[in-house]
Amino acid sequence: MTTTMTTTGTTTGTSTRPSPGEEQLTDELLEPFRARAADSDAANTYFTKDLAVLRATGYLAAAVPEHLGGWGLDVSRLAAVQRRIAHYAPSTALAMCMHHYWVGIAAEFERMGDDSCRWVLEEAVRGTVFAAGHAEAGNDLPVVMSTATARRVDGGYRFSGHKMFGSNGPVWGFLGAHALDASDPDNPVIVHGFVRRDDPGVNIRETWDTLGMRPSQSHDTILDDVFVPDERIGRITPAGDETDPFMFFMNIWALGLFSNVYVGIAERALELAVASATTKRSVVIPRSTYAHNPMVQHQVAEMFLELQAGRATLDRMLDDFLAGVDHGVMWGAHITSAKWRAVESAKRVVDIALDVSGGAGMFRGNELERLYRDVRCGGFHPANDALTHEAVAKAVLGIDPAGPRW
Repeated sequence: MTTTMTTTGTTTGTSTRPSPGEEQLTDELLEPFRARAADSDAANTYFTKDLAVLRATGYLAAAVPEHLGGWGLDVSRLAAVQRRIAHYAPSTALAMCMHHYWVGIAAEFERMGDDSCRWVLEEAVRGTVFAAGHAEAGNDLPVVMSTATARRVDGGYRFSGHKMFGSNGPVWGFLGAHALDASDPDNPVIVHGFVRRDDPGVNIRETWDTLGMRPSQSHDTILDDVFVPDERIGRITPAGDETDPFMFFMNIWALGLFSNVYVGIAERALELAVASATTKRSVVIPRSTYAHNPMVQHQVAEMFLELQAGRATLDRMLDDFLAGVDHGVMWGAHITSAKWRAVESAKRVVDIALDVSGGAGMFRGNELERLYRDVRCGGFHPANDALTHEAVAKAVLGIDPAGPRW
């Protein structure tokens, strides 16, 4: 990540008072999500009922400015909602991230006075679901490089390639995808466009049978010479370059949102561990619960300390963005490190929660067993562990990202 954009003036903060939209997401509304999450995980099916509930509240337009019919949430406010939904249904929250970050990009441009992506906002208000078509086998520099190809034709581009991890696989209306146009070998570019589900040449391949986040149903998508008209081309950027505002907003919104899902998982795991420790008794602790065991106390304290670190780093990164802090060439390091810390902290918290709860957490149907599997998926999102360390080290060392990679 080499993002250098200054954020001052690109976004506007919102009141901390809940919006009418947020107020709809009550515990009573979300509690059924938890039972459905377990059922969908076991059956490896999509969260259809959750989506219907969220769509009815207008949640698909949560990031759309209020004057265009949305809730007007900035990235920090929306991240907090995503974190809360993850307490009930991690896969639902995660798949919604892949929708919201496209809407968030469009909203940021709208705030800058650029209405080129307004159609995305209008589709979100109509309840259309967006998906992310970035992951590709053999590409460890997602979004800035691509194994897919874009070929310029009259009125647009032709996309061909194999996209993976396409959350919302059964329902998405538009897939935001990127592809490489190398027609000028000296100046290759990445074309960012939106593929419509019913475009000729789009084939969704049902591949999703995974360790965790199963209800997200993140199927593969095969693009076979799919025509993407100019009006659905979001941006064209130099290959390998992340300095364009489109890329900067993508990194802030995508990593900021899905990192919070894993923090939400960790918060729920701590709740379950505390509930277990404060109610479970042992024949050798006759007058008290496991909570009085010094080792259990140490474990619970460690969970809290990890969670504090993950939350604080992530929240600070988003606060800096909204405050217009100029981290210059270090912005990429701030974004990737916040994501890495949040996910690694979340994994550690869930691991300890299983220790605290004991062998019951091994059984299918136990919520902690599912959270243990779901939280492991955080490391596979970009930037993964290897790319995070590479990007952060190069930023700190001042290595020119335009030079040889190694």
